[in-house]
Amino acid sequence: MPQTILDSRKLLAFETLARLGSFTQAAKELNLTQSAVSHAIKALERDLGCRLFNRLGRSVTITPAGSQLLLYAGVILAEMQLARADLAAYSV
Repeated sequence: MPQTILDSRKLLAFETLARLGSFTQAAKELNLTQSAVSHAIKALERDLGCRLFNRLGRSVTITPAGSQLLLYAGVILAEMQLARADLAAYSV
């Protein structure tokens, strides 16, 4: 099975959920439905082949694999924001 590149929308949903610890709050911050955030997380877990969160009723806790991904997610998302800001000077 070929490896795929991480989807930025899924990664943003992951980082937001990890930071807030709530699907409801993550959905509000991202202007999405809870279902959309849940689907993004499930798809990311499927893509990576590992569980990123433990779901405990209405709350979530990050797994060791999720903690590892969170280190990368912060760097990746920051670089994406920097690229957008740097390229803004070229906008028409």
